[in-house]
Amino acid sequence: MNKENVLIVGLKTQKIDEEQFQYRMEELEALTNTAGGNVVMQVTQNRERPDSATYIGRGKVDEIITILEELEVELVIFNDELSPSQLRNLTSQLDVKVIDRTQLILDIFAGRARSKEGKLQVELAQLGYLLPRLRGQGAMLSRLGGGIGTRGPGETQLETDQRHIRNRMTDIRMQLEQIVSHRERYRARRKKNQAFQISLVGYTNAGKSTLLHRLSEADIYVEDQLFATLDPTTKKIKLPSGMEVLLTDTVGFIQQLPTTLIAAFRSTLEEVKEADLILHVVDAANPDYPNHEKTVYKLLEELEAEKIPVLTVYNKRDLLHGDFFSYTKSASILISSKEKADLDKLQEKIESVMEEIFSPYIFHVDANEGKWLHRLQRETIQVEQYFDEQSEQYVVRGYAAPDSAIFHEMQAKQLDTRGE
Repeated sequence: MNKENVLIVGLKTQKIDEEQFQYRMEELEALTNTAGGNVVMQVTQNRERPDSATYIGRGKVDEIITILEELEVELVIFNDELSPSQLRNLTSQLDVKVIDRTQLILDIFAGRARSKEGKLQVELAQLGYLLPRLRGQGAMLSRLGGGIGTRGPGETQLETDQRHIRNRMTDIRMQLEQIVSHRERYRARRKKNQAFQISLVGYTNAGKSTLLHRLSEADIYVEDQLFATLDPTTKKIKLPSGMEVLLTDTVGFIQQLPTTLIAAFRSTLEEVKEADLILHVVDAANPDYPNHEKTVYKLLEELEAEKIPVLTVYNKRDLLHGDFFSYTKSASILISSKEKADLDKLQEKIESVMEEIFSPYIFHVDANEGKWLHRLQRETIQVEQYFDEQSEQYVVRGYAAPDSAIFHEMQAKQLDTRGE
């Protein structure tokens, strides 16, 4: 497939420093490559604030027109969300396809969605973005495969398009509600089964899917691309003590993540709120990692998940040059998900963080109660087990989640034993 030649345009305002601006331009280039574009040039401008009509101002528009005449550019991408009027004016003046950062991300999401829910969420976000930008965007509609209905009597084509889109959005929301209620039932069942739930969160391309793949040895899509994972994947993993936990991968976060996407993917991101522990995966080799961390924490706050315990996993140790300093106040570990020894250390660290959340226990099990021994192994962090010849009982020491079924059952059994 031939890659489209792309010109990327960035505007540096006083609100952002030079280094941060350069990182965002590099990220826009990476996003463009992920979408299948070939960046032939980038144009930047310093302005106090964006121009209300064309975002970059008349002089810069003329400069871009000259560049477009010299280079075979098929697409111009702006590193910000353009207003409907800015998009309209730029499209007519530049006479090539013009999109903004939001539409680029939506396009990547559209290509990445695998599940029915993922596809519906992306379509909902695309239509929400498109609705206020309909005027003069016939080409954009055809690119999205808008499937516009026949014109009603006395209506303009634009009104018909808007009505069609609103009806489609209502239809998608209804379908998503059914999927969400199904997931909530599944979630409630998981909670009832008292499985300890760990959510992987992080900036896009931090290595979450690779980590899930290595820890669970499952066949999961792993690619060095932005937004390789859209649909949440849950796998069961066994920790060194033998305890089984559920590990869920989530969609990667990104700076300036389009609000339409946050809204559309909210139900998927709600998975994070159900977690007992969050593994925040950070690409330690990315020079902009402190800002990536801030972006993730800001989104966790928006999801009201900031009170859940966090273990920060600084990944890609193998790509680091020189010393590494972490910024986080939470527990953290520096690893390479490619190294088996590092993965073992990570699992031990997960257990030590869980021990801090859990309550310690010492439990006596009769020799004929093998089922209890099996459950303690699977549902708690077992630290020690030995057979006491005198009482003819197994003595088990470990840690259990204070709200888990097994912890309450242990307490009830101990009370019964004392009562006898």
